Amino acid sequence: MISATGAYISIKNLSKRHGNLEVLRNINLEVTPGELTVLIGPSGCGKSTLLRCLNGLETLDSGTIVINGVVLEKNKNSSHSQSDFDKKARAIRENVGMVFQNFNLFPHLTLLENITKAPIVVKKMTQKEAKEKAKDLLAKVGLSTHADHYPCQLSGGQQQRAAIARALAMSPKAILYDEPTSALDPGLVHEVLQVMRTLDNEGMTQIVVTHEMRFARDVADHIVHMQDGKIVEIGTPEQIFTSPSDDRTRHFLRNFN
Repeated sequence: MISATGAYISIKNLSKRHGNLEVLRNINLEVTPGELTVLIGPSGCGKSTLLRCLNGLETLDSGTIVINGVVLEKNKNSSHSQSDFDKKARAIRENVGMVFQNFNLFPHLTLLENITKAPIVVKKMTQKEAKEKAKDLLAKVGLSTHADHYPCQLSGGQQQRAAIARALAMSPKAILYDEPTSALDPGLVHEVLQVMRTLDNEGMTQIVVTHEMRFARDVADHIVHMQDGKIVEIGTPEQIFTSPSDDRTRHFLRNFN
């Protein structure tokens, strides 16, 4: 289900506090199917918290998130209970994968076992079906020969590609990435970004928090610049990198020229 505006992900008036700190302030954003949206901004500006809200890992203080027709809302003035929020968050996570900064692979499982676990437990897929799909996904991310390896036997880039394969195993309609290359050595960044480029070419809806400005400029459909919990500016890569309308965006990008 797509919203009346054509958005697969729609965020309206989202705010979030951690104690006295207002981490997100009245966020409004829409992402259409097949779009690759990149979130940029200084550390601590709320980018990761926004992703966690989208995946139901954080409750909302105000506002709404609509993903694939599922409405996520939980605030002190609403009638939505925590159990209702949790139920809807689980429904969202069935269609929205998330790739974390530090891979989060199960260290005691092989890559094949890491990738088959959720489809078998959550989607009730047979072991045979799950293994066949996992092998296809490992081939997709260039890890066909590593199915029986444990995470500790892999480079950081290989672990992150495996994490993407694990997210894809749930057949998501969208994937969220929280700084997927920040824990990698510079030489390993390209192999992870290349997988994301391939998924973009295949029409996967993706939201990426990253400091890789070249990737943002070359691949993104839209770039969202955040500072102090707010969206400062949204535009195409050309608009953001050549003629930003906000001085804060211009100043932020100077650090990457």
